[in-house]
Amino acid sequence: MLLPDGRSFELSCELLRGAIDIHVHAGPHIFSSPRRVDPVEAAVEARDAGMRAIVYMDVFEMSNGTSWIVNRVVPDFQTFGGLIMNTVYGGMNPRAVLTALHYGTGAKYISFGAHSTFFQAAREGHLVDGKFVPLSEIYPKFKRRELDRCIRIPVDEAPGEELDEILRMIAGHPHVYLNTGHVSVAEAIRLVELAQQYGIEKVLVASSVTKIATMDELKAMAGAGAFIEYTLAAYTHTTPIPKTHYYVEREYMSIDEGMTEGPGGGVRKVAEQISDLGAQHCILATDFGVYTLPTPVEGLRAFVACMLDLGIAAADITTMIRDNPEALLGLEPWSPPGGAANPGAPE
Repeated sequence: MLLPDGRSFELSCELLRGAIDIHVHAGPHIFSSPRRVDPVEAAVEARDAGMRAIVYMDVFEMSNGTSWIVNRVVPDFQTFGGLIMNTVYGGMNPRAVLTALHYGTGAKYISFGAHSTFFQAAREGHLVDGKFVPLSEIYPKFKRRELDRCIRIPVDEAPGEELDEILRMIAGHPHVYLNTGHVSVAEAIRLVELAQQYGIEKVLVASSVTKIATMDELKAMAGAGAFIEYTLAAYTHTTPIPKTHYYVEREYMSIDEGMTEGPGGGVRKVAEQISDLGAQHCILATDFGVYTLPTPVEGLRAFVACMLDLGIAAADITTMIRDNPEALLGLEPWSPPGGAANPGAPE
């Protein structure tokens, strides 16, 4: 592998100019999973690094409300938010979606759940006498309160009434993108197909899906017009650390999101897949915010530096952290202050 010329700490910082991190988990959060930064701190640090915008993800709230507040108090910067359809909002709830579209800054994305997808929640559990047992079998209330309300996407049949209504709402708001959320690969593929059928213009395949999909599956979704998300958090040392991301109940701290495995190939796998897929189909983000990791800005810089060291060209990195997020958010192309050249811009 030939390393590109000019790799340096300075270049990794310079490439952040105009960048957008579409996956930031700033506080507040539940006590068992502390945050590294609050929303204002995240925005100020990103602005001061020369970034253009960040997108808040929040598993408990419509983060477009947070965005509305931050945009009023942090000048010369832009933030966005949206809705993750977790069980705190009733799972597949059209009323929550309708409200999110008209609340605060207005939702920029609608996600089909994080921990509140059946695929995710059904895999959460404990080791009992050396054998994995799902939480739904250990705690009847978990099945009743969580698993039974979790989102499932029908793969081999038409959408139900609630899913149909939600897809129509997203299609009716072209500035909003569909985020697949933590569904199975088969469900994500189905959502991409449904997006085409309903006329939804923008789709993001969440990093949780990206990590477990095959290259053929990723290529099929990218070929259908979806952006493929890669987040650094999915490939870091914190992946196998137990922490309660979502559930207030301490007993629900579980074997989830790969706690029984390592980072799954690390960032080398990311670079290899990007080289195969093409940067025009990919978005790099952090999914940072948890206190065991650096701040989101440093996370994005580190991700950039790793990609440079793995042979990804600066221009391709700019495509993935600036141009593609701009397209996803419906923003005009970024113009650097004073017209200075960006090192990631194509010649």
